[in-house]
Amino acid sequence: MTSLNVPINDPIELSAPPSLQFESVEFNPFGHQLFGPCSFKLDGPGPTLVMGPNGAGKSLMLRLAHGLLTPTEGAVTWSGDGAPRQAMVFQTPVLLRRSALANLTHALAVNNIPRRLRTDLAREALARFGLSASADTPARVLSGGEKQRLALARAWALSPAVLFLDEPTSALDPAAIKEVETAVQEFHERGTRIVMTTHDLHQARRLAGDVLFLAGGKVQEHTPSNVFFDTPVSRQAQAFMSGELVA
Repeated sequence: MTSLNVPINDPIELSAPPSLQFESVEFNPFGHQLFGPCSFKLDGPGPTLVMGPNGAGKSLMLRLAHGLLTPTEGAVTWSGDGAPRQAMVFQTPVLLRRSALANLTHALAVNNIPRRLRTDLAREALARFGLSASADTPARVLSGGEKQRLALARAWALSPAVLFLDEPTSALDPAAIKEVETAVQEFHERGTRIVMTTHDLHQARRLAGDVLFLAGGKVQEHTPSNVFFDTPVSRQAQAFMSGELVA
């Protein structure tokens, strides 16, 4: 599923990606501490790969950043005036019961893209992701890799300034993983800020400009990728890199 929470009036030309800041952010519904307190700022070129053991709070962090969840305490802020145009691609795409093309034109419609532009933008995005031949195919009968590419195409058509990806390749075969990673790099080169969770160390080495490492619902370190992979500082990151259980 590609989730968009900022209205879009026209396709945009991207420049420098907006910076994201967590200021003492906590999420503790019903008094149960699930995340934080966390403070960090994403203002480098990225892509930012969010890593950590299961239950570390990676998906929660993305949902808080994207505005799908509201912090119990603290604030999530962006540079510039208001929240930027952003999209989120989930681990398991949730697609509408309609054609691949209609999934894109619907997303463009609900985000206020003029009707005269929708079909051309949708077809261009499908072509970019190798899905032109599947334009009239019901989205739900596509393969897992094709569904994920369709979710990425839906985001691409809307030109987000920020793209969140939550384990987008965890259920894919090697060829599909390569296609998704290529797309992520192209979003990055386009000027989109990429924030992506992964449990795959090899993938993180290939994609990361910086690594945000979480454990126990807190940020344990945030460093350039070469520093993280060569000399992780925190005890939790060292254990994670060694394949040990992280407490």
